[in-house]
Amino acid sequence: MPRLSSPVCPGSVAVVIPACNEEPSLPRVLRALPRDDIDRIVVVDNGSTDGTARVARAGQAEVVQEPVRGYGRACQAGLAALRSRPPDVVVFLDADFSDHPEELSDLIAPILDGRADLVIGARVASRREPGAIAPQALWGNRLVTTLLRWIWGGSSTDLGPFRAIRWSTLERLALRDPNFGWNVEMQIRALETGLRILEVPVSYRRRTGTSKISGTLSGTLRAGAKILWTVLVHGIRRGSGLTGRRRAGSPR
Repeated sequence: MPRLSSPVCPGSVAVVIPACNEEPSLPRVLRALPRDDIDRIVVVDNGSTDGTARVARAGQAEVVQEPVRGYGRACQAGLAALRSRPPDVVVFLDADFSDHPEELSDLIAPILDGRADLVIGARVASRREPGAIAPQALWGNRLVTTLLRWIWGGSSTDLGPFRAIRWSTLERLALRDPNFGWNVEMQIRALETGLRILEVPVSYRRRTGTSKISGTLSGTLRAGAKILWTVLVHGIRRGSGLTGRRRAGSPR
C-alpha cells in the first residue's frame, strides 16, 4: 500500500543527497546546484564522523540524521523528511561531486513536461572522464542492465545514481531496499508498473576522495552481490507470478 502524504506542490522540486563522510566534496555539490530550479535540498547525514552535517547547513541545506548506514536507508530518511510537504519531483544525487549537479535541469524537464515518470542520468562514455567508473563497476553495470532487458524488457543502459522521479510515482513503488539495491529496485519496480522511463546523458568525473563502494575490492563485491541478489529475488518473484497466471488460465 502507498504511504499517505500531504498534497504535492505542483512543479516543486526537492533534492535528496545521501552523504557519509563527504565534508570535502559536499560544499562543491551544493554550490553547483541550480538553485532557481530547486525548492528544497535535504542532505541525509548517514553516520558521518566528519563535518558533513556542518558543511551541509552552511550550504543552506536541511540536514536529516540517519545513523544506521545504508544508501537505501539514507534515501528513505530523506523522503520521510519530505513527506509532510512533498514536492512534485524528487532528485537523488550523490555527495561525492562525481555527477555534475548543474545538469539537474536536464533530468527534471521531461517529468515537468509530462514526457516521463522516471529519468535516469546515463553516464555515457562520451561525457565520462577517463577512469571515473572502475572497470569492475562498468562490467557489473552492463551485466545488470542486460538482466533488466532480458527479464523485464527494459532498455536502460545505466544504474546511475543521479535520477529524478515524480513523488506520487515514487510513493506507489514502495521501495524497501536499505542499501546498495535501492537504485536497481527502483528500476525494476518502474518496469513492473509500466512507468515511462527515460535516460538522459549526463557528465561524470572522478569523485572527490575514495569511493566507499567501487574504491575497494570488498566494497565492490558487497555492492555487486547485493545488486545481483535484488535482481534475482525480483526475477524469481516475477517468474512465479507468471507461472501462477498461466496455471490459472489453463484449461482444466
